[in-house]
Amino acid sequence: MIEVYFDGLCQPINPGGISCYAFVVKSSGRTIYSDYGVAGEPFSEDSTNNVAEYTALVKALQWLLENNLGSAKVEIKSDSQLIVNQLRGDYKVKAKRIISLYKQVLLLKSKFQDIQIRWVPREKNREADRLTNKAYNKALQENPEYLDRAI
Repeated sequence: MIEVYFDGLCQPINPGGISCYAFVVKSSGRTIYSDYGVAGEPFSEDSTNNVAEYTALVKALQWLLENNLGSAKVEIKSDSQLIVNQLRGDYKVKAKRIISLYKQVLLLKSKFQDIQIRWVPREKNREADRLTNKAYNKALQENPEYLDRAI
């Protein structure tokens, strides 16, 4: 079984800060791949934690498909109740800025034979959370001009 943990953040303010994504792919409890980065135009109205969360999931699903894992049993885990409940169909997707990402996730999900999504407490998502903070710090280091707006 393949486990995917994903997370997103938007700092120093949400919305309108720097949105960052991260995901971790595990097999037999071992990390086989992880990625993180900035999830859109910093300091824009589309820079939100939910955009970052959905971006992380899109990128994770794309990576799985690119690495021929579409036929594997996949369990997606997130500490975002909103995202999990939207993908289960329990909550409606209303925010215009995430509708296209939501549709992209549904399309990607349809390419898997056995895929589940479930909520996990924040403590179980620490690795992906740590990587979102790493992405934020890297964005600040690589773009010193962001510092004035982030403080």
